[in-house]
Amino acid sequence: MIRRTLFAVTLLASAACSAQPQGAGPKTAAKPFTVTEIADFDSPWAMTPWEMYMLVTEKKGAMKLVPFEDGRIIDVTGVPAVDSEGQGGLMDVVVPPDAANLSGMLYFSYSEAGAGGKGVVLARAKLVEDGTTARLENVQTLWRAPKVPGNGHYSGRIAFSPDGRYLFFTAGERQKFTPAQDPKLPLGKVLRLTLDGKPAPGNPLAARGFLPEIWSYGHRNLLGIAFDAKGNLWEQEMGPKGGDEVNLILPGRNYGWPNASNGSHYDGRDIPDHKAGDGYEAPKVSWNPVISPAGLMIYSGAMFPQWRGDAFIGGLSSKSLVRVDLNGTSAAKGDQWDMGARIREVEQGPDGAIWLLEDGGESQGRLLKLTAAKK
Repeated sequence: MIRRTLFAVTLLASAACSAQPQGAGPKTAAKPFTVTEIADFDSPWAMTPWEMYMLVTEKKGAMKLVPFEDGRIIDVTGVPAVDSEGQGGLMDVVVPPDAANLSGMLYFSYSEAGAGGKGVVLARAKLVEDGTTARLENVQTLWRAPKVPGNGHYSGRIAFSPDGRYLFFTAGERQKFTPAQDPKLPLGKVLRLTLDGKPAPGNPLAARGFLPEIWSYGHRNLLGIAFDAKGNLWEQEMGPKGGDEVNLILPGRNYGWPNASNGSHYDGRDIPDHKAGDGYEAPKVSWNPVISPAGLMIYSGAMFPQWRGDAFIGGLSSKSLVRVDLNGTSAAKGDQWDMGARIREVEQGPDGAIWLLEDGGESQGRLLKLTAAKK
């Protein structure tokens, strides 16, 4: 059942108000925002602003529109069938920037089953709505990962270059480890594609025998990617047992997985830490114990001017909203607020509010709006 709620609560708790869950990092005491519950979804995965709506995906394969003004929920028809076992499902959804000249289009990702196993798909479609109904038209498959057995580490995050000419897509290593270092496989990579899903010209590794779409490699499960205002590309990924990362993505660089990580294997086997001179690009920020990062948004609004230019990440196992201070090409840990539920996605609204999607559990998966608390 999907329900709409219409109440708000101001969170200005002291440090004594909640215990720190195991595996979480330090919690910031005060929450300088008001949380308004807008709607409740069935295991939502991602969202993006679209015209006067927030567009939300659900893991099992549904897409919904939520008007900013009243929180109604409008079903979007025409979504392709998805495989939602394990970590699979309907995943990211992103609207191209105006510079891409693709009015009415949206890009999305999902997992599908086929010969050889399962894989992540990048697609696009035109979204048409009339205020009461909505549908996808002209759905096009742009890129498919090779099918492999298993249900994990699809990744599937999307970001457009600031000039609107290219898109960056994350392909996880599917819990297979070694593909992240394999130049002939796109798994465990950041890809740079044209808007039609083809390898972008001038990618940095093609001359070295890599697949022509590969931009960077040595990644694990990449669940957030975004450009800042200066054009720097940031990415976050889940580490193994420890070692969650925020990375500055640079062309042609090797980020080390599975040969280097600030965490360990789940069975206790050691993985060499990142260190100077090892040939791998080290993370700008890492967590051990983990936060289990999900989603990545770089704030640019006016509602919270003190955070402009900073990164925001949802925490799953840590049940938190995490802020990372970005300063040029450097990064440092900022606030970490205990939200009392697994946070799957973070997004910025048109008015500068911060929007969150819960992963489900205590609720089906609430859509929350964070606005500046009155002093």
